[in-house]
Amino acid sequence: MKKLTEKMISESVARLCIDANLHLRPDVDSALARALSKESGIQAKKILKQLVDNARIAKADRVALCQDTGMPVVFVDIGRGVDVSSLDMTRAVNKGVREGYKRGYLRNSIVLDPLAREGASKFSPCVIHFTFGRHKGMRITVLPKGFGCENKTQLKMFNPTATIGDIKDFIISAVQQAGPDACPPYILGIGIGGTADYACQLSKEALLRPIDKPNPLGAVAKLEKELYKKINQSGIGPMGLGGNTTVLGVNIKTFPTHIAGLPVCVNISCHVLRSASVIL
Repeated sequence: MKKLTEKMISESVARLCIDANLHLRPDVDSALARALSKESGIQAKKILKQLVDNARIAKADRVALCQDTGMPVVFVDIGRGVDVSSLDMTRAVNKGVREGYKRGYLRNSIVLDPLAREGASKFSPCVIHFTFGRHKGMRITVLPKGFGCENKTQLKMFNPTATIGDIKDFIISAVQQAGPDACPPYILGIGIGGTADYACQLSKEALLRPIDKPNPLGAVAKLEKELYKKINQSGIGPMGLGGNTTVLGVNIKTFPTHIAGLPVCVNISCHVLRSASVIL
């Protein structure tokens, strides 16, 4: 049994906060490069080239990929063989976020009072999701979520009689309504099933899957592919200025749901989809 300490947790989270904000995920980096090579629009190619260069410069100069360093969403998946029984995990994770954002010179974007819009937060509290499994070790993932794209999230509670076509129309409409505002090309995280709140969580978790790996369920993978093709025909393009690259990837995650409902959540990520993980 490996005994973990709060310091180990905090240090790991701090490093992940810096890594996620400074280094574009390899799958997203590769997707941008592929899009650049295939894009036919002159203006769109210029924009994609700037996005590729931005990722390269951020990594080389150790600066943030974007001025919006996001609200940190932390996933802690606790498995077998680790002892955290005596730890205050929430305290340890939030301490790590504070240290990482300060150490990495990352912008503090959190207000403590969401209504009065007041209160200097010193980078935390963050949003934490704890899960438990039978795998070995503990996996920590940090997903800094910028709010230009987070503000474009849409949730719809469909009737169970809704068709696949209805769901596709809703997802495509969500992207069309986002237009240029959330900094395309986008990566879509889509949660289907569960309850209203859990569909939203599923959509975030979907963003953690590499965008070059389709859903293991054939019917869901087919839906991902169809949405990817259809949305890229919308003409929104990079930064909303036209082109055939509106999304870099479409990731769907499903979960069983009630016989009387069908929750669907669309969580949009901008072109800077950032996450980093470690296993302790």
